[in-house]
Amino acid sequence: MTCILQMGPLTERFQRRLDGHEVLTYWQGDAEALLAKHAERIEIMVTSARFGCPASLIERLPSLRAICSFGVGYDSIAVEAARARGIPVSNTPEVLNDCVADLAFGLIIDCARQLAQGDRFVREGRWADGNLGLGRRVSGKRLGIVGLGRIGEAVAKRSTGFDMSVRYHNRRPVAGSPFQYEADLHALARWSDFLVLTCPGGPQTQNLIDRAVLDALGAKGILINVARGSVVDEPALVAALQDGRLGGAGLDVFADEPRVPTALCELPNVVLLPHIGSATHETRGAMEDLLLDNLDCFVREGRLLTPV
Repeated sequence: MTCILQMGPLTERFQRRLDGHEVLTYWQGDAEALLAKHAERIEIMVTSARFGCPASLIERLPSLRAICSFGVGYDSIAVEAARARGIPVSNTPEVLNDCVADLAFGLIIDCARQLAQGDRFVREGRWADGNLGLGRRVSGKRLGIVGLGRIGEAVAKRSTGFDMSVRYHNRRPVAGSPFQYEADLHALARWSDFLVLTCPGGPQTQNLIDRAVLDALGAKGILINVARGSVVDEPALVAALQDGRLGGAGLDVFADEPRVPTALCELPNVVLLPHIGSATHETRGAMEDLLLDNLDCFVREGRLLTPV
């Protein structure tokens, strides 16, 4: 029986499928007492982008052999510390691409056509006093993508149905991509009507979208973030929206989740979502399946199916 340390709760379905393993629940009860008693026996960690795993915890688990994570992002996991110990880390890529891309496009349309704002307008009884202000067209506009990975490509694919021009910014061009590469992020922002963030989080992209990029996107531009809150300088974003230097924003992620700045909540030209990019029955089920497949494969064969 494999001893598993689970960092945070997932679904009842997932928990049932862990039957046959010894599962220690880190988030319940006294975590220090749990580690004092079981640290030397723990072989596999199950975590997620939300709960992560710090290097300090890895150091306390001498028998740890693998970390299996729920979600595609792994910036909250001390991957380098794990690698230094020869501990592989897996995530759940591919299976959430479509749902995150769907949500990104939903935010594009919502921000431009004021869907959430219009809903509030009707519910609050303001329609009788006059019409909602005009929105902006989506079809035929210019779409900039920061991070043309799997999700970025799925967003670009959806844009073709709206006859949009697409350019992207990466650390390097994507071989064989039909979309135009822009090496200068500021130039991409100046060109874009919508700038969609689908890049990884972590130190390399910390505050990548700063005041200069937001100013380049401009008073008519709209920022869409389905990546990580850390990618955007949040105070700079708030200031740009308040000052009218940025046209709007659609945000599924934030710097300090689940805490969202009050200033963002008070702005009418911002759509705020509670990090639900992959939150559909179908996709979350597929993510659970892939996490469990990684775990089972490691127990049987000593390898992970989708190592990072």
